[in-house]
Amino acid sequence: MEKTGLNKLREDFLSFFESKGHYRRESFSLIPENDKSLLLINAGMAPLKPYFGGLKTPPSKRMTTCQKCIRTGDIDNVGYTARHGTFFEMLGNFSFGDYFKKDAIAWGWEFSTKVLKLPEDKLWITIYEDDEEAHDLWHDMIGLPEERIVRLGKKDNFWEIGTGPCGPCSELHFDRGEKYGCGSPDCKPGCECDRYVEYWNLVFTQFNKEEDGSYTNLPHPNIDTGLGLERLACIMQETNSIFDVDTIQYVLNQVVKVSGVEYKDGEVSTDVSIRIITDHLRSMTFMISDGIIPGNEGREYVLRRLIRRAAIHGRKLGIKGPFLSKLCDKVVDTSIGAYPELEKRRLMISRVVHSEEEKFAATIDQGMRIIDEYIADMVIAGTKVLTGEKAFKLHDTYGFPIDLTREILEEKSYGVDIDGFNSEMELQKERSRTEQEMEGEGWKDKSVEFIYKGETEFLGYDATESISTVEALIINNETIREVSEGDKCYIILDKTPFYAESGGQVADDGYIYNEKGGIARVDNVIKFEKVFAHQCEIVEGSFSEGEKVDAMINVPHRNMTAANHSATHMLHKALQEVLGDHVKQSGSRVDRFGLRFDFTHFEAMTGEEIEKVEEIINNNIRTFLPVKTQVMNIKDAENEGATALFGEKYGENVRVVSVGEFSKEFCGGTHVQNSGEIGAFKIVSESGVASGIRRIEAITSQAIRHRYNESENLLDKTAEILKSKRDVLIDKATALMEENKALKKEIEELKKAEMSSGLGALIDEAKSINGVKLITKQFEDYSINDLRAISDDIKASNKNIAMVFATLSGGKVTFLVSLTDDLVEKGMHAGKMIKEIAAVAGGGGGGKADMAQAGAKDTSKVYASFSRAEELL
Repeated sequence: MEKTGLNKLREDFLSFFESKGHYRRESFSLIPENDKSLLLINAGMAPLKPYFGGLKTPPSKRMTTCQKCIRTGDIDNVGYTARHGTFFEMLGNFSFGDYFKKDAIAWGWEFSTKVLKLPEDKLWITIYEDDEEAHDLWHDMIGLPEERIVRLGKKDNFWEIGTGPCGPCSELHFDRGEKYGCGSPDCKPGCECDRYVEYWNLVFTQFNKEEDGSYTNLPHPNIDTGLGLERLACIMQETNSIFDVDTIQYVLNQVVKVSGVEYKDGEVSTDVSIRIITDHLRSMTFMISDGIIPGNEGREYVLRRLIRRAAIHGRKLGIKGPFLSKLCDKVVDTSIGAYPELEKRRLMISRVVHSEEEKFAATIDQGMRIIDEYIADMVIAGTKVLTGEKAFKLHDTYGFPIDLTREILEEKSYGVDIDGFNSEMELQKERSRTEQEMEGEGWKDKSVEFIYKGETEFLGYDATESISTVEALIINNETIREVSEGDKCYIILDKTPFYAESGGQVADDGYIYNEKGGIARVDNVIKFEKVFAHQCEIVEGSFSEGEKVDAMINVPHRNMTAANHSATHMLHKALQEVLGDHVKQSGSRVDRFGLRFDFTHFEAMTGEEIEKVEEIINNNIRTFLPVKTQVMNIKDAENEGATALFGEKYGENVRVVSVGEFSKEFCGGTHVQNSGEIGAFKIVSESGVASGIRRIEAITSQAIRHRYNESENLLDKTAEILKSKRDVLIDKATALMEENKALKKEIEELKKAEMSSGLGALIDEAKSINGVKLITKQFEDYSINDLRAISDDIKASNKNIAMVFATLSGGKVTFLVSLTDDLVEKGMHAGKMIKEIAAVAGGGGGGKADMAQAGAKDTSKVYASFSRAEELL
């Protein structure tokens, strides 16, 4: 048994099973593919479920992998124990109906004793209590003594999840020696002590559990094994903790170096923080490398939680400012041999983490102060549980994940009302859903699909006009025989050239004509399953069920929309080239006026990045690339590199749109035939719409000319107002701004002079209440900074003074409460006072013990608020 590094152990395992005829596959992404049951891949076999379930054909009947995994179910144990981590690697060898127990056991023993050179007398085996076949193979074929084969029950050595494929397990254990044991003469694998370490689990999937609870034999049994790489490294490096494994220890040492805090092998509280940061650095690095960026839901929230939890523990170690992004480099350094994509994405990983650190840094100190204030309130109230409402405020306003709030409070022996927090979250989601429904297309009438059961043939990919038959006319959820001028209705045709709104592309508009002079204006088209419902207004004549009509789309509008849709595909590809392949489409809207494209990214784009994206797209427009559409098998499309939208469901055959060799995406929309038809491309705005989601709005072709003309008119009008020529407009505007700035400064100086001369009078007018001097004063059009300046001047040379100021501006009032230091030391708190003072005028606010501010709407209650201040003293 030789001390072996983690990276070599990984390579030894994969090479060994390659020599046994296994197909060696690189790790799957941490993002599950077409598996909504998982947020993140958490086991070696998780991404192989389609192969085991027969849904996909594996590339080989024998496979071996080292799979990246994330588990956060026991995140509370990370840092406090020697073996828990959120990130780990799982080695595995798999058989899809090929070899079974004999080979799995033989190779497991060979790798353990011949490659790893583990002492045979240190190896113990557990089997399922009724698995005689496994017992005989271990005993008769391998030659393992009976006393080192331990039979355990279903709980420990039988793998099953509900109904379906299942089977017994056999686990390999390493005996670390008596010093780690419990002293019991019956100590063996299955004991709760630390003597025997399970390092490899062999699952023999040979049964199918039926609905009635019975078991039937599978026609083609499978092998699924899992060997934890970090746990194996602990054995091979004779360490008690995963944090002492060579690659992990390297990262931990960098954390120690940055913090300046000594690590003492888990003996002191600061060691917990060092371990948590070390573990979370590994998780965040690999998650971001696989295209996950911080957000508020799902796996994005998991990443945000890890980064912010690590940042909090950095503060506990005394680290000031962002530090995690630089340490992610150290994780990359330890793993690029096995995961070369880390090097490619090194800069992106650093930027994502740094951006998230900066966002959290803006609120972390304030959030921690709020927690301290909440604890002070709980002490006064005599409670040990923070309300769900306050926990939600920390989450919603200061970006504190609920788990982080709970962890911080638990360290101080307080709890959180989780149920109350969840209720607040549901209320917020309900508000969001309501807003979305109000913003949605309320005119959509789902009953159309139930009234008409037919099917509409779509001709619009190749035709702009069609002779069709009216299959149904619908008004107010009822089918009718005829519609007349002025009626608003749905017209259902047997075939149509009109594109129905879907995939972010708006519907075609146009007209439907009949032979008797009827004209129906088509304003929208909705698709219900296979039925196209044309939303129309009859502008002339009448239409009857069963008659022949001429359906004609508005061709110029279609062409402009198609140009914008093709440009959207090109934008997606260009963004990936400029920003990185973590960019994924998260929404879009395309019409004749322009395009809107939402995408995953962690920070605002720079001007240089925007210019680069525009340059790439316009170069490909000027190259006049052919735009081709092709219907193909989804597997063939994926093999050709076509991009599918994440979360979308596709059938066996898909429509693929290619812009030359530049872009290739699944798409059912309409497009140009050549990229040159787009004319030109211009980004008009880039903004954030949600955490981790950016939005680009862009225009093409004629819309660029229209925008140019608008800009020209704007310049002309501005020059006219400023009485300036256009070529010196900037100089004129700059001069006016400087003049305005000088006038503001003059006004401020006059205010200061007025305030200084009146300070003595303010102090003289102070009321003495219970030994405290109270100054109250109402101002007109003073800023909050003006009020702060007055209070600071008074506090500079006075003691025992409480000030309550109000300034009226724009029909609203702003209050300021300021206390001298000696009053704060006596227990007075401005933040608590102002809540009650502002409440009198229908407002609210808060702040620190020495100074706080609040806003209110009822300007008539200012003096009543001053009276409340007197009562508080």
